[in-house]
Amino acid sequence: MEHRSRQFFPFHFTLPVLSCSCYKLRMKTSGNKVSLREIFLTFATIGLTGFGGGMAIVALVERICVREKQWISSEEFMHGLAFGQILGPFSLNVCTFTGHHLRGIRGGIIAAAGFILPSFLLVSFLSWLYFTYNKLPQLQAALRGTNPVIIGLIVVVAIDMGRKQIKGWNGALMALAAFGVSVFLKLNAAWILLGATIWSLCRSYLRRRLN
Repeated sequence: MEHRSRQFFPFHFTLPVLSCSCYKLRMKTSGNKVSLREIFLTFATIGLTGFGGGMAIVALVERICVREKQWISSEEFMHGLAFGQILGPFSLNVCTFTGHHLRGIRGGIIAAAGFILPSFLLVSFLSWLYFTYNKLPQLQAALRGTNPVIIGLIVVVAIDMGRKQIKGWNGALMALAAFGVSVFLKLNAAWILLGATIWSLCRSYLRRRLN
């Protein structure tokens, strides 16, 4: 049976290893199940304090959920970030992914709702404030001053994730290639992820054949 399965599936997948690690982490969290209330309050705090959007939000989620609370491993968080690039706002998708990991569908919905609610209320208020007082030079100066801070936060999280996830020449080459095609060719993130998946499968297959 094992011999036949290798004939039909020549590629060497690492999914069993990932599944095992996911199972171990679930066993760890299931012994001390995170309440829906804590999930809501945590992501509501992220939504309220996570200024900058995009990768700035991802950096905050990674710091709180991976490093401080240890709800999800760094490797699984990166998988959720990759999934989040496929459709919709990836910062919201990462929150939903983490909530679903903790408490299933209900956890994902609660995490998404907690993340969105403060942002919705705050942006509604700021929108009224901006369109009412947008001519004030003090407000314009304050808004311009936040742009360098946001860029700095994005650079920090990129360096931190790069140190953890880019290992060896293959990882560095893929990161540089992804950066190049994204900046110079303006290629969509979904196509970049698809190309990286195909490259990894082909590389794994060739290594298996050579060994």
